[in-house]
Order: sequence, then structure tokens, then C-alpha cells
Amino acid sequence: MEKLLSIMQTLREKCPWDQAQTPMSLTRYAIEEAYEVEDAVRSGDAQHVKEELGDLLLQVVFQAQMYSEQDAFDFNDVVESISEKLIRRHPHVFQSEKFDQLNETDVAELWEKIKADEKKDQPQSRLDEVKHGPAVTQAEQIQKNVAKIGFDFESVDDAYQKLEEELSEFREAVLNNNSDEIQDEFGDCLFSLINVGRKLNVSSEMALLSTIHKFKSRFGYIEDQAILQNKNLEQMSLEEMDQLWDQAKLYLKQQAELKNKHNPLQASYENPPT
Repeated sequence: MEKLLSIMQTLREKCPWDQAQTPMSLTRYAIEEAYEVEDAVRSGDAQHVKEELGDLLLQVVFQAQMYSEQDAFDFNDVVESISEKLIRRHPHVFQSEKFDQLNETDVAELWEKIKADEKKDQPQSRLDEVKHGPAVTQAEQIQKNVAKIGFDFESVDDAYQKLEEELSEFREAVLNNNSDEIQDEFGDCLFSLINVGRKLNVSSEMALLSTIHKFKSRFGYIEDQAILQNKNLEQMSLEEMDQLWDQAKLYLKQQAELKNKHNPLQASYENPPT
């Protein structure tokens, strides 16, 4: 670890690009690297996962180095802070003599109680608990938060009815050709669709990531077949690409079934229980 910290310090002293960075300018890279980790795990390639975890760790080290230059904190302070938090929020592990055997639900409730106690003197809205992150995740977390106090649809059908209502308003906005209204109604549709997913215990973030991964895999198949057929992808007709798309669906489904048989751990990740 000391080697990495030393390299980062040297880069800040001698590399023009690294010198030009600020904590704010780096935040988008941290987000990108977190998604790269997710994609690597999904691929099942351990070497790729190792590389991407290193890239994500670099973002932590880089940020810590910049704050160290401001005499705010350094990397060791970051490690000490998270270590203390983990010990504090796991009393059933580090003070096990004070707790009876807890199940997973008990542990989750204890975690939330300790977290609430830590923040009890900080005035805040309920929604302040929702962490900043991808909009899809924020929407889902906001819905889960307010549902705890009863601000929720009673059933999936009720949530779906609201989605249909928003879709109708979106169609009307499109007909009116009002760009501001279209964006507003489109956002309402997304929010309502996420709510339907939540009521069905479907993670919208994971569902969308899965679809993106599926699309990229199928399109990659089209590109590979175009090369095998000595065709230029840009010159292929939509009909030709649609035929290859249908072939890709069948081929990749068969490959996934074989992979799941031989790698149940990866299968459980790609097909999580709901």
C-alpha cells in the first residue's frame, strides 16, 4: 500500500494532468470506475475484476492525497475512519458477549438503529438519508424511504395504474411538441416504472444494467458475424441486422445456459432471487 501512496504523491508533484485535478474534477471518474467494477464482476473474469478494483482504489488514494495536501486528512485517516465505523456498527461481532445470536434481519435492524443514533443530533429530512448516486437508484431509495411511513401504493396494480396515467400524459406532451413538458412527463414515467419494479421486488438499477449487458452482447454478436461474412456493418441493411439479432438471442441464451450449469456462482449473480 505504501508503494501506491508514494506513486500517487510523485504523480501529484510531477505529472501536469494529475496536478491539474481537483476533488470535484475526479468525482466522475470514481463513478465510472465503480460501474467498471460492476461490469467486470458480471463478466466473470477474475483478472478483469482485479484490474478494475485497482482502478477504483486509485480514486480513493487520489482523493486522499489531494485532501492531505490541504492538511484535511490522509489515506490512513480514511482507513481508520471506516475501520472505526465497521466496529461500531457490528457490536454483535466485536462485542458478541452483549448480544444473543442474531439473524440477518436482526443485524440489518441493528445497523439502522446504530446509524440513526449517530445522526440523532443532526436535523434532517427523511429524504436526506437517500445517498447521492445514479438517478434510478435514488428514485428507488426515495420510494422505499417514504413507503416506510405509509406513503405508498397499496398494490402493484395501483402502481401500474399510475404508470399508465403518466404514459398517457407523456403521449399528450409529445403531441403538443413541448420540449419542457416532454422532459417533465418522461421523468414522471420513469419514476412510476421504477415504482412498479420496487413493488415487484425488482431492482431497477440491476434490471437496466442487465439489459445493457444483454444489448451489448447481442450487438457484439452482430459485429462478429459481419466480420465473418466479410461485410461492412455500416453497409448492412436493417433487415440483415435484425436477422443477426434474432440469431444472437438464441445463441447467447444457449451459451448462458451452459455457463450457468458450470458456474453456479456467476449464475446466482446474473439471476438474483427476487
